[in-house]
Amino acid sequence: AGPRSPMAVCMCQAVLPAHAGPRGELGAGPLLRWMDAAACLAAEKHAGVSCVTVSMDDIQFEEAARVGQIIAIRTKVNRAFKTSMEVGIKVTVQDVLTNAEKIVSVAYATYVAKPVGAAKVELKPVQLLSAEDHLEHSLAIERRRIRLGYVQVFQKLMQESNKEGDFCTQHTCEEKDAVSTEHTHVQSTELVLPPHANHHGNTFGGQIMAWMQTVASISASRLCRSHPILKSVNMFKFWGPSFVGDRLVFNAIVNNTFHNSVEVGVRVEAYNCEEWIKDQPRHINSAFLIFNAVNDKGELLTFPRVKP
Repeated sequence: AGPRSPMAVCMCQAVLPAHAGPRGELGAGPLLRWMDAAACLAAEKHAGVSCVTVSMDDIQFEEAARVGQIIAIRTKVNRAFKTSMEVGIKVTVQDVLTNAEKIVSVAYATYVAKPVGAAKVELKPVQLLSAEDHLEHSLAIERRRIRLGYVQVFQKLMQESNKEGDFCTQHTCEEKDAVSTEHTHVQSTELVLPPHANHHGNTFGGQIMAWMQTVASISASRLCRSHPILKSVNMFKFWGPSFVGDRLVFNAIVNNTFHNSVEVGVRVEAYNCEEWIKDQPRHINSAFLIFNAVNDKGELLTFPRVKP
């Protein structure tokens, strides 16, 4: 209902068995790829040039989609800044038998327009047609301010924590039944091939997110006798690009457990052929993924305490 933004994009996907995990639910990996692809299409529709993913705000997954259901991903540019723009993403799932629709996730992504040659891309303002467009346009500047402040606060916390020395003297590290986080360390290497990249040779952000989810899930699974379920992705930001031919090394480890949930940190480093030989990685991405797990009755499982 109401006017539709000319920069809006809608993508629909049927959930097939190949997209599902062991519980018959849509895997987070395929969904993250679809979300990034739909958001990038909206960004490029507005910019008129190729765009790359810069970051994605904390992604919360509210509802699970199952095989046979339809996923609808609606994206639109909320606000354009000088060379970047915020794209809103809304994911819903529809049951084809009951026609019931539920919200799976709402997220906000930032994309940057790639310059053509030496010329800078000056993004045009977003055309606002509805009251919702005006609201999102106003909120976008506040979300951008929070994003920038979030990174600064986190870096400050890291600097302060490094000064405090060894954390393993805390009582949480001395519990007899605590599991060493080293037991949860997982490393995986992926070769970026043409299907993983856009027409400029840059690796799709959604593909990297999907690989990160896989390695993080394996890490979390080492603490529970079940299949972990991704609930959120936090502080997902690209610090640099990767290209076709790069080797991407993913390192995941459990940072801490919180009774019914677990946080896994993932760091991604890229190497071209020369960097691979010289062991000179490029840090391109980091994120924190939150999982929980359920038993056969759908009851939340408790994660053991961990020892850094």
